[in-house]
Amino acid sequence: MTQSFSSKVLKWYHQFGRKHLPWQQSKTPYKVWVSEIMLQQTQVTTVIPYFQRFMNDFPDIHTLAKAQQDHVLSLWTGLGYYARARNLHKAAQIISQDFNGQFPTTVEALEELPGIGRSTAGAILSLGHGLYAPILDGNVKRVLTRHFAIDGWPGKASVQKRLWEVSDELTPEEECDNYNQAMMDIGATVCTRTRPECHRCPISATCEAFANNTIELYPGKKPKKTKPVKTTQLLMIKCGNEVLLQKNPQQGIWGGLWGFPQAQTSNDVERILDKLGVAAESSKPLTEFRHTFSHFHLDCLPVIINLSKKVSWVSESGQSMWFSLDSEQQLGFAAPTVKLLKELNK
Repeated sequence: MTQSFSSKVLKWYHQFGRKHLPWQQSKTPYKVWVSEIMLQQTQVTTVIPYFQRFMNDFPDIHTLAKAQQDHVLSLWTGLGYYARARNLHKAAQIISQDFNGQFPTTVEALEELPGIGRSTAGAILSLGHGLYAPILDGNVKRVLTRHFAIDGWPGKASVQKRLWEVSDELTPEEECDNYNQAMMDIGATVCTRTRPECHRCPISATCEAFANNTIELYPGKKPKKTKPVKTTQLLMIKCGNEVLLQKNPQQGIWGGLWGFPQAQTSNDVERILDKLGVAAESSKPLTEFRHTFSHFHLDCLPVIINLSKKVSWVSESGQSMWFSLDSEQQLGFAAPTVKLLKELNK
């Protein structure tokens, strides 16, 4: 079964697999790593332009390691899950300084680096180094749960353990890189979340879900939890063509990104203005909108606050700045900040 499964997958790859993605050209462990991190929770079509811009500015691990975090986050703006970018930057610094720019060649050593789990480590080793290492990304999980009718949500520890056992057993020693790429490709282009094209699948003849017409049952759904709702006011404190931005703490939502000061109550607004030593000339609330994170909803009320004079000392700490609305400065912004800056610029 094992040999038959992998040989069918490899045969399919040589005929239909994706071989023209940007990170597959002049392949290196560095390119594989960056692409794998970007592809977590994100579609290939979305990632391609981000990857190309990233490689243009950071063509190798040393360039990325030396970069300012603001520059790294600016190239990540819009991709979401910004902890990925912060971890990528930290890991680059470790690899550059401690490993002379060379990626470790064991799963265990790679997993010690920020933001690299077992599957990403396996992808770096197999796709980047040509070494044997199984993977288990979201696409592979979907293929395996359907093929072997593995019940339960793949994020559950016992289900994950079973999937790793299956992946270990099926992954061939030879052409491990092509096999892993094929499994990701089958999941992304054939065994899709909705409307899978089973007639194009090289392993449908032995797929239990296909045989029993139960494809929609796999993979098992994550247990539903009602997301809590939080609220905030986003204070767009303006003076002329400039707006006050603050850098968020490294930990927490929008960590390390620049954004508007936030307030919960009118007292908070007054406290922020008092700290600046200014009074609002006028204020105007805009339409409230909801921004959803993985664990909660955030209802945002943007408020434009116009000042008659600018406070010059805000930039002294490096944690706040006056930002010109027509500036091309490289800073990391969350999607709502980008949206509101465009509104202000109209």
